[in-house]
This record gives sequence, structure tokens and C-alpha cells, in this order.
Amino acid sequence: MKKFEIPAHFKSSFISQIKEARKISDPRKKDFVPTCLDFGPVRFYIARHFGFCFGVENAIEISYKAVDENPGKRIFLLSQMIHNQEVNRDLESRGIKFIMDTEGNQFIPWEELTPDDVVIVPAFGTTLEIESKLTKIGIAVEKYNTTCPFVERVWKKSAKLGADDYSIIIHGKHKHEETRATFSHSTDKAPSVVISDMDEAKILGQIIAKEIPSSIFFERFEGRYSDGFNPEKDLSRIGVVNQTTMLATETQAIAEYLKQVVSSKFGEAVTKDHFADTRDTLCYATNDNQEATYGLLAQSADFAIVVGGYNSSNTSHIVELCEQKLPTYFISSAEEIDSNASIHHFNYHQKERVSTENYIPSKERVDIILTSGASCPDTLVDNVMNKLLSYFEGTRLKEDVLKEIIDAE
Repeated sequence: MKKFEIPAHFKSSFISQIKEARKISDPRKKDFVPTCLDFGPVRFYIARHFGFCFGVENAIEISYKAVDENPGKRIFLLSQMIHNQEVNRDLESRGIKFIMDTEGNQFIPWEELTPDDVVIVPAFGTTLEIESKLTKIGIAVEKYNTTCPFVERVWKKSAKLGADDYSIIIHGKHKHEETRATFSHSTDKAPSVVISDMDEAKILGQIIAKEIPSSIFFERFEGRYSDGFNPEKDLSRIGVVNQTTMLATETQAIAEYLKQVVSSKFGEAVTKDHFADTRDTLCYATNDNQEATYGLLAQSADFAIVVGGYNSSNTSHIVELCEQKLPTYFISSAEEIDSNASIHHFNYHQKERVSTENYIPSKERVDIILTSGASCPDTLVDNVMNKLLSYFEGTRLKEDVLKEIIDAE
């Protein structure tokens, strides 16, 4: 796999060496057992796979290349390059300005851009409408386009579905940049609708089975379907694609459910004429992160720390998985840890920052699950580990723990 040029301040020599050792011993990622870092009074269990994925590293390399190649020019990002505050803050410190926020609200009017400006397309991609605006201004959209290849694969699959006269069901968060971009590309090729979860899939299923009137479609999915969508006709041949950072198991469950509904209505013998198999739109990195999280949760621990941007979809799904088993604290950096008695963290259900006291149990040995989302630099995870280590007396040296891990691999 390609090696990317990532700024040194995003790398961690400690965690990177552990990742490299695991990669050498398990190149095909068949072993999702976590790595145990035994420091004596505290043990950390870190996931087999976490942190920057292929698409994020590609986006970071291109963005910093844009800065280096264009001294003196105005450089803009359409919105946050990835959902991590440290990376976006670093890019801003180098003079890059954001054109809009993550929900598409404009900071800089299109009229202020000129053909001499540089515009970076974020890893989530962008809509056909915005591409057209930039092209009309005279900006070379493709020059610094960091769209993740796995997002583009979803678009290609959508185009193929449209060419084969299927309608497109998009499993995603309809306000998320990636889903907005995918919706734009899919509606250009076929009737499309965005659904957020299994509950909404079941509403589609009831409409397909004629258990509820099709008029409910327009009420429930207002603002999330393509112009002219006709549920009576357009739900008779469907395929499912997804926002690549959704829970893989949920997308698969939704697809399987809708397949069964279609099969029951039209007959098992002709299911393929009404339902397209599209499971290959799942992002490998999202899937690896989630499988590695399941591996973590097979391990007994006192609590979990998940590090990442609070608006990061893939990180919130890791938090969701961890919360099902043990106390979980979703933090953006080590700065959220006040002391060994207090931690600030994000409640992604309520979308608010909260505090918890006495989060570290008083016991002879504490076990902590530690992981991060796909847009989180390893340095942030390393900083969190270091801060937590500082609250325990008599811990082993990191160098000794690292040597033990590498020798074992």
C-alpha cells in the first residue's frame, strides 16, 4: 500500500512502532486481538486498527502539498478537510481558510473567489453543484481534490445502479458532507433517497409491501429524496449504498432487510431483478476499525477512552459500540482530562460536553481500553496515554513496554 508524507507532528514514535510490529506479524489483518500495554498498576488495551486511514492520509498529504506549492496564493478548503480539530487548526495556522462549515453554511461568498485562488476539496468529496460553481469561476477542481477513493467508489457504484435502472437507497446522515456529496452524485444518475437507520428502512419496507400509504414517504423523508421521486415506481428496483463511515453491520442489516422485503413481494426467483447486491461499497478502513473495536470489547476493562473529533461520524460509531459494554469517555484530546478525578467528555447522543468525576476506579490494577477514530492523529492518542500514566505511581518505562511488545510480535 502507498506510503504517504504526513507531517511529523501528527506521528507518534511509540504507537507507530506498535502498529508496524502488528502489521508485520499480521499483514492481512486477520487477528483483531488488541495489544496489551502492561505498565504495572495500569494496563492499556489498544485496538489492532485505529487512527489515520488511507483516505485521511491521502487528504493530508495533498493539503500540505497545496500549501508548499502555492506560496503567496490564497488557499481555501471547501469545509473541514477531515473531522479532527487539531488537523484543521494546523491547516488554518498555515493560512488556509474555510469556505463553509460542515453543514454547508457559507463563510466566504463564491463571488469573492478568483481563478488565481487554490481550492482544496476535502476527503468527504463535494457536490456536483459546487464543482460546477468552482469550474465556472475558473478554479481547477481536480488539482487538489482529496476525495477519498472509497467515497468515489460509492459514487461509481451509484452510477452503475442508475445505468441498470435501479433507485438508490443511501444509508447515511443526510447533513454530513459525504452524504450530501453522494446524494448529489447519485441523484444525477437515478432516483435517490437518504435513510438514517433501520427504523427508516422499515418504513421503506412497509411502503414497498403496501402496508402503509406511499404518501408517508414524502412526510418522513422530506428534503432527503430526489426531485420527482415516485415511491410507487422507484422502490420496485433498489440498491443500497452507504456513507462510508456508518456502522458496517447496520448497512448490511438494512440491505438484507430490504432484500427480504423485495423478495417477499416479487418472489424469490426474481429477487435479483428488484434488488442489487452492493455490499462492496463498505469502506475497508471503517470496517477494520469497527472489527478491531469488537476485538477490544472481548477484553475485560474498567472503562474506555475514545479519542477523536466530536463531529466525526466514524468515531461516534466506535463510541456507540464501546458504550454497549462499559463506561466510555469520548474526548478530543488530553486537555479534556482535568485530573485523575475529573474528565470532560462528549455525549454524542445529546450533542453536549459533560463532566464525570472519579472516572478512574480505586483498585490495585486498572485496565483501560484506548482507541481513536480514522481522522485522529496518533500523537493525540499518545498524549492521552501519557497523561493517564502520570496519575499512577510505579509504572514501568514506556521503552521497556515497547520492547516487550516488539519482541513478542
